[in-house]
Amino acid sequence: MKDLSMHILDIAENSLKAQATEVEVVLRYEKDILEMSITDNGCGMDAELVKRIADPYATSRTSRRVGLGIPFLKMNAEQTGGYVEIESQPGKGTCVKSVFKTNHIDCVPAGDLASSLSLLITGNPAVNIVIRILKEGESFEVSSAEINEVLEGVPISHPKVGKFVRNMLKEEFKSIEQ
Repeated sequence: MKDLSMHILDIAENSLKAQATEVEVVLRYEKDILEMSITDNGCGMDAELVKRIADPYATSRTSRRVGLGIPFLKMNAEQTGGYVEIESQPGKGTCVKSVFKTNHIDCVPAGDLASSLSLLITGNPAVNIVIRILKEGESFEVSSAEINEVLEGVPISHPKVGKFVRNMLKEEFKSIEQ
């Protein structure tokens, strides 16, 4: 994966395939550390699969025999001095947490987080997507459920809603970069 936004979409896609009805993406910025976690309430994994998940040949898919998302995430985090932790229970869901040292020369770029997260929200109207951004005591949170309440019948998948959400997130990420 060439950037963090692609990692988020990849992990969130796994959550959606696991039939999650809620997916929470948390980005916590502390000095030169980014802690990124994606938590879902999907079908979860047993302890055996969690142990093997960083192996590119361990996948629960039947359509292909390899799964490279978690191994690439692990590699990208570890090359900065960070790490990946996965917690999961069958029937309860999964949490994938990764830590990156953002000042490390090998840290992949953030990518277009605002567009990726906006797409995640507007492209999955049946799932409550929660985005939480934390930086040095300040926090921002938005969710599909909250947006749907405000829309009063306008579909969350409407292109103008996507543009609004993307712009809102762009403004939030601008404040983080300062």
